Amino acid sequence: MKLLLLNTLLVNEGQITPTDVLIEDGFIAQISPDLSGRTADRVIDAKGQYLLPGVIDDQVHFREPGLTHKATIRTESRAGVAGGTTTFMEMPNTVPNALTQGLLQDKYEIAARTAMANYSFFMGVSNDNLQEALRTDPKTVCGLKVFMGSSTGSMLVDDEHVLNELFRQSPMLIATHCEDEATVRANNERYKAHYGERGTAALHPLIRDEEACLKSSSLAVQLAKRHNTRLHILHISTADELTLFDNSVPLTQKRITSEVCVHHLWFSADDYEQLGNQIKCNPAIKDPRHRPELLKALLDDRLDIIATDHAPHTWDEKSQSYWQAPSGLPLIQHSLLMMLDFVRQGKMDIQTVVRKMSHAPADCFQIDRRGYVREGYWADLVLVDPAQTTSVTNESVFYQCGWTPLAGQTFTNAVTHTIVSGEVVYERGQFLVERAGQRLAFNRN
Repeated sequence: MKLLLLNTLLVNEGQITPTDVLIEDGFIAQISPDLSGRTADRVIDAKGQYLLPGVIDDQVHFREPGLTHKATIRTESRAGVAGGTTTFMEMPNTVPNALTQGLLQDKYEIAARTAMANYSFFMGVSNDNLQEALRTDPKTVCGLKVFMGSSTGSMLVDDEHVLNELFRQSPMLIATHCEDEATVRANNERYKAHYGERGTAALHPLIRDEEACLKSSSLAVQLAKRHNTRLHILHISTADELTLFDNSVPLTQKRITSEVCVHHLWFSADDYEQLGNQIKCNPAIKDPRHRPELLKALLDDRLDIIATDHAPHTWDEKSQSYWQAPSGLPLIQHSLLMMLDFVRQGKMDIQTVVRKMSHAPADCFQIDRRGYVREGYWADLVLVDPAQTTSVTNESVFYQCGWTPLAGQTFTNAVTHTIVSGEVVYERGQFLVERAGQRLAFNRN
């Protein structure tokens, strides 16, 4: 199939360029200012619209298998493409946890049948599966995931010997959730004893505090430097941790990289009063002082990637008391629009959004032929109309959970088309196919 995009404003590799793009059999065949004379099976005139490489979200929880009352790979990847995310990397704390090569393969088989977006899945690490984890193929799996603090599920790795051997022996990227377990538990006991059932989500950043984050992230960096491990620390949430990261070399030369999530840039502890458990997540959304520092570190390349940590729960689960409500919030449908609102506010430019949400994840994970708009690359593309707005309601989300903490927000752009591996999968509110995702491959030695 040939698809021709005309009159686009291509945002790619730091430039905004008026151009046309020809797509053939899933790949970008030609990028040129005047392709209007070429024949194609379908032509889209995108005059006035931005053409972006699709968002690559390196941290999501799609809940399948075992937690499908919350979400599935199909439902959440559909929501993702509706918001411009064409590729996702999903976490291992499903049920059962993806702690064997067989269980990991089960997830790939589900995605091959149902994923709307391109996909990869992290292999989980526990205190008891080190050798099994080390069997993971770096060319076909995005990375190993280590919970250095307990979050949703029971995958805490707190055995110092296992951690040291993992960092010493791993041939591939290790992604870490960093919160010091002892600190969190001590804080939890203290606040629960004091507040009892009066406790609210406002306690969350006090329980999962800056000290817990810094202590655990520092340990991860120490281990990585000791063994020259390829480390990627997920969802940095504090200004305190930013001294751990370097911007003196390009991303492709870094051995230690980091990520910030959209909710830690968008919300602050001031929002608990209105949103309560809706924004309860791990690591916690914290004091407002952190947001400008996180943004500054993102812009100066101490923080490398923007992601979501999309983690849906049902409304009934979130409506429980603070102590019982699970952590996590659904965000993938609006992550690109959130960052484009930062562009409108003058906090960053659109080229930076593309660099941090598309180029950088592709470089960080060494993904084969994705993340850029280049001839010969897979056609993972998004058309955004800056002349339209997007109003968010609980009824307008495609998440299975049926709610969003962004309800009532109006964004100043709209995603009109999403192309996954050369196929138009989403167009102006409609899904055109049932599945289009391809398994990611990685260019690693």
